[in-house]
Amino acid sequence: MEPKLVIATKADAQAIFDIQVAAFTPLLQKYKDYETNPANEKIDRVITRIIDPNRKFYKIIVNQTLIGGICIYSKEETRFWISPMFILPSYQGNGLAQKTLQLIEQMYPQAKSWELLTVLEEKRNCYLYEKMGYTKIGLHKKINDNLTLVYYKRVV
Repeated sequence: MEPKLVIATKADAQAIFDIQVAAFTPLLQKYKDYETNPANEKIDRVITRIIDPNRKFYKIIVNQTLIGGICIYSKEETRFWISPMFILPSYQGNGLAQKTLQLIEQMYPQAKSWELLTVLEEKRNCYLYEKMGYTKIGLHKKINDNLTLVYYKRVV
C-alpha cells in the first residue's frame, strides 16, 4: 500500500472530519481527554485548518480511498509543525504513517526541523516517531492522571 498526499479543500471537510473522529475516538475513550482530543473537535476546526494560509492540510489516499489526513503548519520558513496526523483504524499498522511522514519530508526540502506532539502513553506512536528520527525534546504536558502529551522534534 502506497499513500498519496493530495491537498484538501473545504469540500473535503466532512469526510476528513469523519475519519478524524474515527481515528481518535479510541484514544478519547481510553484517556478521557475531552478538551484536547481531536475526536471531540467540531467540524469548524477542520475547516479552519484547511483554509488557513499558514497550513497545508493533505488527504492521505490509498488505492483511491481517503484513509486519513495530515496537517502541516509553517512556524517559520524552515520549521514545520505536524498536527494532526491520523489514519483510519482499519488501515493502521501497515506502515502508512511512516510512508506519509517520508512523503511530507520530500515535499518540504527546505525544512530544517519538524515538530509534533503525541501521547506519551501510546508506545506505538512514540516508537514510530523515534524510528523516523524524532527525539523527545523534554517538554511534557500533563492532561490528566492517565494522559501526558510529549513533544518531539526532528532536525534535518
